Amino acid sequence: MSDLFAGAKLIVVKVGSALLVDGASGELRRDWLASLCADVAALKTEGKRVILVSSGAIALGRRALGLKPGALRLEESQAAAAVGQVRLAEAYADSFSGHKLVAAQVLLTLGDTEERERYLNARATLTALLDFGAVPVINENDTVATAEIRFGDNDRLGARVASMMGADKLILLSDVDGLYTADPSRDPGATHIPEVAAITPQIEAMAGASISGVGRGGMVSKLIAAKIATAAGSDVVITRGESLGPLARIRGGALHTVFRAHVSPATARKRWIAGVLKPVGALVIDDGAVRALAEGKSLLPAGVRQIDGRFERGDAVLVKGRDGREIARGLAAYGASDAERIAGKRTVEIEAILGYRGRDEMIHRDDLILTDLKP
Repeated sequence: MSDLFAGAKLIVVKVGSALLVDGASGELRRDWLASLCADVAALKTEGKRVILVSSGAIALGRRALGLKPGALRLEESQAAAAVGQVRLAEAYADSFSGHKLVAAQVLLTLGDTEERERYLNARATLTALLDFGAVPVINENDTVATAEIRFGDNDRLGARVASMMGADKLILLSDVDGLYTADPSRDPGATHIPEVAAITPQIEAMAGASISGVGRGGMVSKLIAAKIATAAGSDVVITRGESLGPLARIRGGALHTVFRAHVSPATARKRWIAGVLKPVGALVIDDGAVRALAEGKSLLPAGVRQIDGRFERGDAVLVKGRDGREIARGLAAYGASDAERIAGKRTVEIEAILGYRGRDEMIHRDDLILTDLKP
């Protein structure tokens, strides 16, 4: 039996409210949470990085506030989220502390994964947390999110996070053990599908509705999430999650469906930078910087000789040699005005020049794609 986590460096796990919070009592399922954290700790002992995308704040908060069952008004949901986020973060912190792991709460809105400057900020923060060995616990920022700026559900939030961070695997812990040819609760002849190589119209139809719209929850949202994540290079696994040790159960052979990505996360990201984004400026670099890029290094301010165009941090820019030939393109770590001030300067001089400690790189190698390095 193959291990789905074998070779994975970064794993994103989405946890639904129904798994964390008992529907009848509104109480946190502490035994289940402890088992999940133990699973995560086991993965981390193997050198893997893990990010959790967790629901549960509103469910915990509404009980604390004594809100009645049923649909909540927007302001009630936001109030419940504000109260529940404290309890949820505390529960994760307590559970991980037993494994000598630090939990970090990160609240996102849709704009944090769509607007490039905010995207870069969120990505840098999450990367720093992972570098420090922490376990980021992400939730939608329900205290400020409105209908217009919501992800819609945490399946899609998980997919956006997996895409943003270049995760190898996205695990959607659910109330179903994967995709079936039809709804198994209605069709006794429905059969389980263990692996999906491509999300075709036939696969979409198995969700019971078209996934081209704005469906919320259920298998519809999971297929939307799978489309987002697999396009970014992440395999997606849907499995039943309510039993203790949900991640260990996957390794033990629990029923699941895996949606396969066709490219690696790094390749998908490079294709996105190379072909999707429209460059709005250019950096002209010296021969030493050209050689550094050829060796797989980042572009440092010292190698930049000229800034062309007006761009903001996170915008796509061209990288050109002194002869005007395009060498690469990538996402600028500085806006044009700051880039002009530090061009040609050493990294150690950045803080004194700008008045703040920015990135060491003008373009980090992870945000850069080589297009032509021929002499």
